[in-house]
Amino acid sequence: MTDLKERVVPIDTTGDAPPRWTVPQPVRDAGKHLGLVVLAIVMLYPVIWMVVSSLRPSSEIFRSPGLVLDSFEARNYSDGWDALSSPFGHFLTNSAIVVLGCIIGNLVSCSMAAYAFARLEFTAKKLWFGLMLGTIMLPIHVIIVPQYIMFSNLGWVNTFLPLIVPKLLATDAFFVFLMVQFIRGLPKELDEAARIDGAGHPRIFLRVILPLMLPALATTTIFTFIWTWNDFFSQLIYLTDPEMYTVPVALRSFVDATVATSWGSMFAMSVVSLLPIFLAFLIGQRYLVKGIATTGIK
Repeated sequence: MTDLKERVVPIDTTGDAPPRWTVPQPVRDAGKHLGLVVLAIVMLYPVIWMVVSSLRPSSEIFRSPGLVLDSFEARNYSDGWDALSSPFGHFLTNSAIVVLGCIIGNLVSCSMAAYAFARLEFTAKKLWFGLMLGTIMLPIHVIIVPQYIMFSNLGWVNTFLPLIVPKLLATDAFFVFLMVQFIRGLPKELDEAARIDGAGHPRIFLRVILPLMLPALATTTIFTFIWTWNDFFSQLIYLTDPEMYTVPVALRSFVDATVATSWGSMFAMSVVSLLPIFLAFLIGQRYLVKGIATTGIK
């Protein structure tokens, strides 16, 4: 029996199988990057087309839908800058005032509300937190009429107050929720150590929690800047005087149903209005990603 086992020779079938061909790793990486570049070009095509159209005469913008410039018209930028009742820089300044006020309001009020929900104990805390989250699902079109009536009775219509003051009351529940989740990820031992040293809640918030919230604060700043800068509906409702127009409302003034629309000037000023958003995103991209990805000290 032992001799029979020794005579059994296993059959090697692997030598007859064809070799398995795999794509080299550098080729796969190059293919992925090429696909991402093509996808990015497709997504950015409207922006690229707008930039190219801002350098074309208005009569050729819709006749040549491609990205090749047949003629160069740089006057669109100078004409668009002075096309309205005031230079376009005036509307940029108005938008900057509104954006700055909204950013300060959200940073102050939302951080304080988030600390209260994350660290303090008070009656019906979960109920108030749920109601706060419920406001995220409430569209602005539902509350715009009562808000307009209230601000009109206060004499705030055609001022920047209706756009800035609500931000001082932590009305953006998304940012409150974002900061609450961030604060909950911070070790409570830091609070206890500060409390042993005699610090109360105001000092713990200012000296301990707030410095650690830099990623969440940066995320709030960037999102507030982008959303407020691009906001059209609220600013159109409350601002009626052309001198109070912000950038989105001023761009709408280029489109006139009674006379010929200056498309070249409008596209040129649209490009100018996009530059602050690109700069804000490029400068704060690292903090934006960190603020969304982190939930506390790792």
